[in-house]
Amino acid sequence: MTDRRGDSRDRRGDSRDRRGDSRDHRQPDPNRRTFRRRRRSVKLESIDYKDVDLLRQFISERSKILPRRFTRLSAKQQREVTRAIKRARNMALLPFSDH
Repeated sequence: MTDRRGDSRDRRGDSRDRRGDSRDHRQPDPNRRTFRRRRRSVKLESIDYKDVDLLRQFISERSKILPRRFTRLSAKQQREVTRAIKRARNMALLPFSDH
């Protein structure tokens, strides 16, 4: 006498059988670099804490400094903008918060 469970396995095949699976399950090569598209940075000539209109472009609605992925600035430009925003806040040219 055969078991019902045994019969169903024979018809469907073993669940661990990968002969019909055409997907490639190789691991990515750890020595290969991942593709990264170069960013085009924004051209800023001079960043001054007194230029409030320029600095407002780099501040969110809640008066937070926007990250580089939104501003598209280089690391050096982002540091300069951050310094200028903090100076402008201390000089009361920009608000610390939106309240």
